[in-house]
Amino acid sequence: MLQDSLRQYGLVLIFTAVSVIVPASMLVLSWLFTRVRARPRKPIDPKYDTYECGLQPIGGPWRQFNFRYYVYAILFVLFDVEVVFIYPWAVRFNKLGLFALVEVAVFVAILLVGWAYAWRKRDLEWE
Repeated sequence: MLQDSLRQYGLVLIFTAVSVIVPASMLVLSWLFTRVRARPRKPIDPKYDTYECGLQPIGGPWRQFNFRYYVYAILFVLFDVEVVFIYPWAVRFNKLGLFALVEVAVFVAILLVGWAYAWRKRDLEWE
């Protein structure tokens, strides 16, 4: 049993190492190609513009957006993550037992409290 858990941690360690080494090596290779001048570098003004579907940008790059967009985005991410956590539980529901049922009930109750709080503050209404 100890050997099995060590093997699983070894796999996690390998995946972590790969997920750090691959992006770091890409950044280092890009930097090296820039230093050796193997990569073209021709800075022109359109390269620094904000990309908006090929159209010319309207206004400056630091235009303020309504805060409601961020509230909706955060609420969407919250409830999307809820589905990610509940799906594996639903797949293995019969094998998990009563403790898992109580645990998910507490999880859903916490989410419902957050949803009721957002509703009460009228963050879910679009005016």
